[in-house]
Amino acid sequence: MRHSAAHVMAAAVCRLFEGVRLDIGPATEDGFYYDFDLPHRLGPEDFPRIEEEMARIVRDDVPFERFELSRAEAERRLREAGQNYKLERLAEIPEGEPISFYRCGDFTDLCRGPHVERTGQIGAFKLLSVAGSYFHGVETNPMLQRLYGVVFPTQAELDARLQQLEEAKRRDHRRLGRELELFSIEESVGPGLIHWHPKGARVRALIEDFWRREHFRAGYELLYTPHIGRGGLWETSGHLGFYRESMYAPMTIDEAEYFIKPMNCPFHINIYRSRPRSYRELPLRWAELGTVYRYEKAGVLHGLLRVRGFTQDDAHIFCAAEQIEGEIAEVVRFARRMWAVFGFTDIRAYLATRPEKAVGETARWEQATASLESALKAEGIPYETDAGGGAFYGPKIDLKVRDAIGREWQMSTVQFDFNLPERFQLAYVGADGHEHRPYMVHRALFGSIERFFGILIEHYAGAFPLWLAPEQIRVLPISERQSDYARSVAAALRARDLRATVDESPDKIGAKIRRAQMEKVPYMAVVGGREAESGRVALRARSGGDLGAMALEAAIARLKLEEESRSFSAAVSAPPAGDNPKP
Repeated sequence: MRHSAAHVMAAAVCRLFEGVRLDIGPATEDGFYYDFDLPHRLGPEDFPRIEEEMARIVRDDVPFERFELSRAEAERRLREAGQNYKLERLAEIPEGEPISFYRCGDFTDLCRGPHVERTGQIGAFKLLSVAGSYFHGVETNPMLQRLYGVVFPTQAELDARLQQLEEAKRRDHRRLGRELELFSIEESVGPGLIHWHPKGARVRALIEDFWRREHFRAGYELLYTPHIGRGGLWETSGHLGFYRESMYAPMTIDEAEYFIKPMNCPFHINIYRSRPRSYRELPLRWAELGTVYRYEKAGVLHGLLRVRGFTQDDAHIFCAAEQIEGEIAEVVRFARRMWAVFGFTDIRAYLATRPEKAVGETARWEQATASLESALKAEGIPYETDAGGGAFYGPKIDLKVRDAIGREWQMSTVQFDFNLPERFQLAYVGADGHEHRPYMVHRALFGSIERFFGILIEHYAGAFPLWLAPEQIRVLPISERQSDYARSVAAALRARDLRATVDESPDKIGAKIRRAQMEKVPYMAVVGGREAESGRVALRARSGGDLGAMALEAAIARLKLEEESRSFSAAVSAPPAGDNPKP
């Protein structure tokens, strides 16, 4: 239905505008898009006309008719129609494969399908946006106009999705990051490179401190590795052969070629190889908050979610065959524990298995895949099998979480690797006195700190729970006469490791309260003459709740209890109507 809606949209655009040249129109997760080249610059003001024409085509209930042509006839028709992009797509169809077209009314398109039987079977739809898109995604090719839409079987489902999209705009981490002064991307430095401002850096430090503590508790050791390495290292690892496009240009140091690292794994492997290893040492669980750099095209960069420099919460586990199932199970449990602390409990998994072309013994693949599947079943996590979707070097689990408004995010990955242990000739001496190849697992829980922070901003709509808030409480003196007392209150709060500031502006108390609420400070301590005389504070919550006057020590005890409980429920807004994700 989504793919059929893309054809109907293309048919409407061709009816309304002159000189339309078509590229492709695939379905997306809950919608569709089509890439056009046309003289008219499409904009939101065109959407109602296009939607009206689409609705007419749907009401006409015309059939989708499939037919095949010879390559020569298809080429002739497309050339006569001036559809040069379609001619290039035609050339990509392998010899011997059928060349199919679909016709609905007066619109015909080169397409492999499938489609619904008739346009009347297309549900409720809405056009959302238009963006630039290079043909084939290559920046030297012509820029096309990509028109996006969504479609659902019923109007109620469409309305729920549109409401979710509106809520997503309100939570956009790029806007909130700017308004709350959490981070910025400075063009003078370069796109995709993040500047962490004091408030954002404070949250990052809290996340990283928690991450380190939990990893030590889980039996990991931490590593620190260089940011650059000789070219030979990346040749051995295979990155120069398989990943060169995403690596930055080399630099020459002492007549040797060096590359800035796109991944941490070769360095961890070299630490493993720094001396002989015994089975008695295994498993080795090594983790690193390692900053890496990867080239991403400008068109795909997106705030904190797609960047060029980022810090991976990376870990590698080296273990023996008999340890692998237990290690995988513990990684999955560890991931769930970590996510729950941040308010994510609705988790789905995707198990990607051996592709046609793969390295490593079949028996190892079977054991590794069985270990992954066993861990998912033991944890009771719903999962889907992506047959043949593993990397050539090993099967993997991808864990996805749902946020406060029901969106799914790809986060944790547990990836077997049979390739790098072979390339680097890793070994350990077993109980039998012989050398054996260890199993190696790549594992990231948050993926990257930058992306995780972006998702957190949107999950909480910028209103972080107390334990994560960069500023936990703001002291608000009613007048200048209470400034000294306000400063002493803030000093007492900071002495108990609470993040406190004082608003000493000349504004009225109502304006100070509104400002603290707009800046999403969890608590406010209002102090007037009575509070200063009695050593009390009038505590308020950012939700607008007046909690009343209380002794300063009582306020501190209340905040410390909430902070230590790592409560998050008050910070996560309810999902919009029509969505029902788990809290």
